[in-house]
Amino acid sequence: MNRHLSTFFIFTFGALGGLLFGFDTGIISGASPLIENSFQLDIAQTGFITSSVLIGSSVGALGVGPLADRFGRKRLLILAAILFLLGSSLSMVAVGFWSMVIARIILGFAVGSASALTPAYLAELAPAERRGSLGTLFQLMITLGILLAYVSNLGFLNHNLLGVRDWRWMLGSALIPAAMLLIGGLMLPESPRFLAEKGHTEEALSVLKMLRKNTADDPEKELADIEMVAHQPKGGVKELFTIARPAVIVAVGIMLLQQLVGINSVIYFLPQVFIKGFGFAEGSAIWISVGIGIVNFVVTVLATFIMDKFNRKTFLMFGSIVMAVSLGILAVLNFTVNIHAAAIPTMILIAIYIFGFAISWGPIAWVTIGEIFPLSVRGIGSSIGSAANWIGNFLVSQFFLVMLSYFHNNVGGPFAVFAVFAVLSMFFVHYLVPETRGKSLEEIEMELRHQAK
Repeated sequence: MNRHLSTFFIFTFGALGGLLFGFDTGIISGASPLIENSFQLDIAQTGFITSSVLIGSSVGALGVGPLADRFGRKRLLILAAILFLLGSSLSMVAVGFWSMVIARIILGFAVGSASALTPAYLAELAPAERRGSLGTLFQLMITLGILLAYVSNLGFLNHNLLGVRDWRWMLGSALIPAAMLLIGGLMLPESPRFLAEKGHTEEALSVLKMLRKNTADDPEKELADIEMVAHQPKGGVKELFTIARPAVIVAVGIMLLQQLVGINSVIYFLPQVFIKGFGFAEGSAIWISVGIGIVNFVVTVLATFIMDKFNRKTFLMFGSIVMAVSLGILAVLNFTVNIHAAAIPTMILIAIYIFGFAISWGPIAWVTIGEIFPLSVRGIGSSIGSAANWIGNFLVSQFFLVMLSYFHNNVGGPFAVFAVFAVLSMFFVHYLVPETRGKSLEEIEMELRHQAK
């Protein structure tokens, strides 16, 4: 490990898994119609190519946690980068339906691993008072990845460079951030909390000194707190269902709801909404999704700056209200006004909905699963939360187009369903989510242990 790495480098490269997560989920929205034509696929096969990445992701997310608790966060990040390189290469050279599905499942393993590893890794590196904003980097990278994927789709569309089809270039462009994650992973430090738990005290202290060199924090006191918690009696996986049970309920609930409010139906299917629902041309519909991608990214940048200034629960409640109101108005509008009059207000309301999500549920869900679990089960705990996210994602992306056709291509139907989940999310936040802002990971863990007694 290089002792002179800047904290900017460490947190930026530590969060790069998020960029690949966003890129690989966003790139397929522009590439799938081209792949469908190229391989003469039916709609069910195209849908399966899109969602096969989610199957791999739920397996990758669940599998990586116990490994991260055993072998460390850094080694598993490097493994995720290698899987990203392998999956991107195979999807670029796929020759038919099955080879594409296998490539996308391998990419899913990588995306799922990154989604479970990165929030816990960032939480373990960040000082308590900045953990919200630094943890938000993961969501910021996801939104940047989605935006870059949309730009890549637009850039390569209809350009068969060197005689290679445009969609192959789109999918292959993911190799660049995957290579960056691999190089960064080799240089990044191991988590000081993982090192302390494994008894590598000197190494943990030197990582903490490097991370805290520009802060007023005392690395030796922080290490003493970490060691005190690391030496608490361990229950292994049993701990998940005893001391950590409230954390499991919060992680699964917050991650399922983050998806059930419908965000990825907008990310994956927005062009189709405007083509099928409002009769837009394909080019115009892709530009709308780029616009929404920009709103998503810019608002997440704003969230990064203000995340540690207000309580987490305040942000979540605000986001739930904005989403419920904008989705509710959207649903009513699309059932009462003709489609030509509804198109522009729909666009504006989707932008307001994205604002509500990106300022709150987008980043805070990932920050929360990185910080609420006890150290000894943090890897597996983050995995369970992340897997719940992928299951919610799979449900929404599988059933969105089905719901759209059930309501005769009226987008008011699916959005009314998402509005109900946005209302339910308010009750969940009020009654179940603990406040964690400004507390060290050790304080959060000791509070959990007290609750369990």
